[in-house]
Amino acid sequence: MQPSQADIEALCNGDHADPFALLGPHQRGEDWTVTAFLPGAVAVSVLDRNGSLLGRLDVLDARGLFSGVLGNLQTSYQLQALYASGPLLLEDPYALGPLLSAADSRQLADGTHPRPYTVLGAHPMQVQGHSGVRFCVWAPNARRVSVVGDFNRWDGRQHPMRRRVECGVWEIFLPGVSVGALYKFEIKTQSGDLLQKSDPYGLRAELRPATASIVSALLPQRPLPADRAKANGLDAPVSIYEVHPGSWRRQGEHGQHWLSYRELAETLVPYACDMGFTHIELLPIHEYPYDGSWGYQPVGLYAPTSRFGSPEDFLYLVEACHAAGLGLILDWVPGHFPVDVHGQGRFDGTPLYEHADPREGFHRDWNTLIYNYGRNEVRNYLVGNARYWVERFGVDGLRVDAVASMLYRDYSRPAGEWVPNIHGGRENLEAIALLRDLNHMLGTELPGAITLAEESTAFPAVSRPPDLGGLGFHYKWNMGWMHDTLQYLSRDPIHRRHHHDEMTFGLVYAYTENFVLPLSHDEVVHGKGSLLRKMPGDRWQQMANLRAYFGFMWGHPGKKLLFMGGEFAQEREWNFDASLDWHLLEHPQHWGMQALVRDLNRLYRSTPALHEVDFEPAGFSWLVNDDREHSVYAFARHGRNGSIALVICNFTPIVRHDYRIGVPLAGRYREAINTDANGYGGSGVANPVLMTEAIAWNGQAQSLQLTLPPLATLILLPE
Repeated sequence: MQPSQADIEALCNGDHADPFALLGPHQRGEDWTVTAFLPGAVAVSVLDRNGSLLGRLDVLDARGLFSGVLGNLQTSYQLQALYASGPLLLEDPYALGPLLSAADSRQLADGTHPRPYTVLGAHPMQVQGHSGVRFCVWAPNARRVSVVGDFNRWDGRQHPMRRRVECGVWEIFLPGVSVGALYKFEIKTQSGDLLQKSDPYGLRAELRPATASIVSALLPQRPLPADRAKANGLDAPVSIYEVHPGSWRRQGEHGQHWLSYRELAETLVPYACDMGFTHIELLPIHEYPYDGSWGYQPVGLYAPTSRFGSPEDFLYLVEACHAAGLGLILDWVPGHFPVDVHGQGRFDGTPLYEHADPREGFHRDWNTLIYNYGRNEVRNYLVGNARYWVERFGVDGLRVDAVASMLYRDYSRPAGEWVPNIHGGRENLEAIALLRDLNHMLGTELPGAITLAEESTAFPAVSRPPDLGGLGFHYKWNMGWMHDTLQYLSRDPIHRRHHHDEMTFGLVYAYTENFVLPLSHDEVVHGKGSLLRKMPGDRWQQMANLRAYFGFMWGHPGKKLLFMGGEFAQEREWNFDASLDWHLLEHPQHWGMQALVRDLNRLYRSTPALHEVDFEPAGFSWLVNDDREHSVYAFARHGRNGSIALVICNFTPIVRHDYRIGVPLAGRYREAINTDANGYGGSGVANPVLMTEAIAWNGQAQSLQLTLPPLATLILLPE
């Protein structure tokens, strides 16, 4: 039975609702009919595997539709199409049955598939002896979906897909397509519009401004090395070097070329190791169209950005980090996505990944769309993506961006322009459930991997387990500490005595969460200036203030994070489009700052008292917290085995002679760190001999008499 004229029109116009019902082989009694749509072909024959002719197809429509009766078709076949340029031997994708299993289909519909990225997207494989690629995409409201690419001249009529009604997924296997092929999904909406979309599950993408996805083989699963789980633990030293890979270093005469993932492995990794950091955290490296978003407006969450190389190249960087004893953390953006036309916005002509109501689905701050966290398929997309980076690349963890914007429905919205939750409240219950599911999955199925929340509100129990009512993050950025201490350090020292509590307030709530102390990229952009430029006074005082601040930070409870350039006192504000100013290291004060950060990291890692008990009151005790007049602070850090470290800060440019401090342990002490040391660019005021005396002070039976260097921090260890 030949197709009806209506079917012919629909096939030729790329508008047929069920192309598999007509194209390919279909048995009619004892005979078989083969129908093929090959635009541009002038004749089509059917051959067996040996190249013998089985029959010729008749022209049903000059636009490229062919059909013929072949009799008893007992073998698989190939199509030989004759074009103006010559003959071409083709496999018929419409000769193959459905590939999506009932279990996969059910789990995708329910949002419970443990690894949706193994089904959706483009996957090279063998099907019935044919090598090719299986394409699957979720587009439940589309009228028609086709795969288009460099293998079919981007013609959406050629390879319309089979729709699986039960889950809204479209699928097709294309024999002959291989790794490296460019592709998109062409979607015809219910209103008849044609959209070309990159693959939300694409594993690789073209370099912007091109927007096609690239067929890539899925990397095998790789467990997180056992030593990494220990290195990520709450009692481990965690000092994170935050890096924008496009501007850490650049190559070329004018610094116009990025380093690749492999070049970063050869340069960034040994640098971070030499500096004593324990982890590198990369600003988002999933594919994004606009350089100026720094990666925070992702279009391809599953694709390492092609700016720096292939997925295999990125894996090389991860493995180089682990081989060097470094962890790698990725900045991850589940809070929003951009409106670029090739992206996920109105993916099938309807709000699919995002909310329909802009009061729920649009961020006015960033001109981005908000995921619909209550939708099964969207939740599965995001949780599966978190698993993907940990499971397939072996990254140590994810720093989750903009968590506050996810938690509250009224985030950055005036009254009347947000939609309450089902209880009438402002909390985004669906986002909360997503984060708990995500962290539960990682904690139970991929133990050792960590998540860190960028969360700037007082939302409770961010870093507490979900079964105890928390969100389940391992760590939370301490934005309050960062704001208060930077505000204090930016003040002229003569005024600091009036704001003494800005440096102590962080200890009031220090144990409510597992905190990371962040001096991140957000503090050195948008007119905020560099860390150095925030400091008051002349250049010597600016440097001294920053050195003292770093000493205070490395001594303070909480894990550490420093954005690149801060370690050598970058002078100008960060520019994402240029290299850091490495030439500054030609100047003694800058390499002195670098030497200090290196020594702070090494001391921090080798001293259990400075990292072992970060999140319990037992790990900290004040020695001096009320000397407002002199802007002096002193505290002790305690390890589990009774070890201690003393931290003393003088935030004025005045040398304090004969300053007595009570200490919890008698004996001889040494200056493990003096941020005023000559080698760091300081004035060299030091304490060569430190022996306690049986003079009660500050509630302690023993005390030390010190000379406090100007604008400096001392870290003392008992000998």
